Amino acid sequence: MILSALLTSVGINLGLCFLFFVLYSILRKQPGNITVYAPRLVAEGETQQRGQFNLESLLPTAGWVRKAWQPSEEEFLSNVGLDAVVYMRIFTFSLKVFTIGGIVGIFVLLPVNYFGDQLSHDISDLASKSLDSFSISNVNNGSNWLWIHFCAAYLFTGVVCYLLYYEYRYISSKRIAYFYSSKPQPQQFTILVRGVPVPSGSTCGETVESFFTENHPSTYLSHSVVRRSSKLQGLISDAEKLYRRLAHLKLKNHTPQEFKRDGFLGLFGRKVDILDHYEKKLEDLLDNVRLEQSSLAGKEVPAAFVSFKSRLGAAVALHIQQGVKPTEWLTGQAPEPQDVHWPFFSASYTKSWICKLVVFIACVALTILFLIPVVLVQGLTNLDQLETWFPFLESILNLTVVSEVITGYLPSLILQMFLSFVPPIMIMFSSFQGYISLSQIEKSACIKVLWFTIWNIFFANVLSGSALYRVNVFLEPKEIPSVLAEAVPGQASFFIAYVVTSGWTSLLSSELFRLTPLMKSYFKRVFAGKAGDEFEVPSIPYHSDIPKILFFGLLGVTYFFLAPLILPFLLVYYCMGYIIYRNQVSGMPSFLNIQVILSLMSFTHPSSSLIYVAPKKKRYCQKRFLPIFKAYPQECLVKKDRKDLNDPSIAEFYEALVTAYKGPTLMPIQYPGSSDGRSSPLLLHAAQV
Repeated sequence: MILSALLTSVGINLGLCFLFFVLYSILRKQPGNITVYAPRLVAEGETQQRGQFNLESLLPTAGWVRKAWQPSEEEFLSNVGLDAVVYMRIFTFSLKVFTIGGIVGIFVLLPVNYFGDQLSHDISDLASKSLDSFSISNVNNGSNWLWIHFCAAYLFTGVVCYLLYYEYRYISSKRIAYFYSSKPQPQQFTILVRGVPVPSGSTCGETVESFFTENHPSTYLSHSVVRRSSKLQGLISDAEKLYRRLAHLKLKNHTPQEFKRDGFLGLFGRKVDILDHYEKKLEDLLDNVRLEQSSLAGKEVPAAFVSFKSRLGAAVALHIQQGVKPTEWLTGQAPEPQDVHWPFFSASYTKSWICKLVVFIACVALTILFLIPVVLVQGLTNLDQLETWFPFLESILNLTVVSEVITGYLPSLILQMFLSFVPPIMIMFSSFQGYISLSQIEKSACIKVLWFTIWNIFFANVLSGSALYRVNVFLEPKEIPSVLAEAVPGQASFFIAYVVTSGWTSLLSSELFRLTPLMKSYFKRVFAGKAGDEFEVPSIPYHSDIPKILFFGLLGVTYFFLAPLILPFLLVYYCMGYIIYRNQVSGMPSFLNIQVILSLMSFTHPSSSLIYVAPKKKRYCQKRFLPIFKAYPQECLVKKDRKDLNDPSIAEFYEALVTAYKGPTLMPIQYPGSSDGRSSPLLLHAAQV
């Protein structure tokens, strides 16, 4: 790729970024879009639907940038919580790393690369110069100037190691401080017990009660047995959908009666009053729900959530083997009650193993299939290869503007379009693997997307673009490092364009402008009318955002001394991301829970970037700080338990803890118009699958 093609790509993306910025600043002020751009504030009652339309709302403003920048980290912590602060630390860490790297790379390494003469000596026609001239490829083999690159690499590694240590220490201290200041949480006092050996003639609940009363007499509090309720969950989902439809009809209905045929798509069957028909159908569903609830007593799963009177008691039960047989009385940390993913509790070991195998095969198949768009993209970056494939396009491809758009902008755009389908697919795969919490599913999907991105966007592009013709290299593993050494610098121009397209434009369109939610909201208002005040507050899509952020970090670490021209574009991305995400977490998303982001950070941030620079330092930081992210130390647990002794509300917490892990499908079903007496809960100490 030549410099003018890169500038064309930058110009196109800058224009799109400016367009999204202007549209966002206008649309965010429109009365009908507040639930799209500030749903969390609406849900919390901190803002209301704006009034009538006025001309001032059509003027683009940048006041939101100042509001997002102003709050200090302490104010940010008090407003949105520790999980949001930790998430934003990814950007601050990356900004620190690549600011230092950018100074060294742009002012030291880039001139050394540019004034090399390995590729060419002509510096008069700068616009037509290949981007390889700005990379290490332009430095002569064996040149003494390469010592500058080696020294820069060691300096950069030392800086990253220091910042990594500081970041781990900072986040771990914030985690402990948050723990001390937080109120008692159900998951701190509860563990999940699986593999309960239920003797004949007894129930799982009786066995759990007897075992923990005998072995943990001073700390055991209560338990909730898990029950199979997949059918019940389906009935409740149908009832909730029907109730929302009924409420929507009542809201927009201005006539005393509205008739509709009750057959397929409203085209067949007898005519009925639609409101009366839905009310009767809802009541029938509620009756079926109550019948199914009453039958759950005999559908126990050999698993239970066991709660204790202290955090230390729960920690002791969690980390000590409970039974003589290692396959019985298996303990695990309980997720937050709203984080529990129920379906796979009833899955057998064989079913779980088969599901994991199927998911693994599916991930491998998806990775192989994704090579098709990768090869297509690399064909677009090489005009000579493209003319060979499609000779009838030769006259069009010879046009300067067309060639610059095709080589500079189109490849990364196509790759980004294909890549957008990967995160939802990985979430679907992870949900089939038998995880018991939504945070575990999110973490698993995040790891899958991260490795998928590293392989398919980095290695596959490098090999398909520069070394695919040397198929025999895979038969000679010793040759792989030398091939990568030649191929990686050659793909610097593609990855620079990828950062601009997938980073800048995608960040503004998906996170700031929120194009997809905006279109859904528009079509919902146009074709379905107003839906009242019901809307869902979205959460940060960790599984798609964190891998992208870390992948850009990988590109920066890799190309720091190979092609430092990429560093300014990365700095722009991280600066934009810092402002945009501060704005988003302040008014738009809700965070799933603190366990999600911290469990993801323990795997990905910031240690994953050092896989490529300092494995020993990574291992040191993991041994030094990672245990704090997995479990709280006994010292902290004892201090917090002692503090609870003076808390007057702890008795109320214990009462609520008894039913905290009672499944949502077993809670009272109450809709307006339903009988209160018939909506009382049927099982008081049960959880569901």
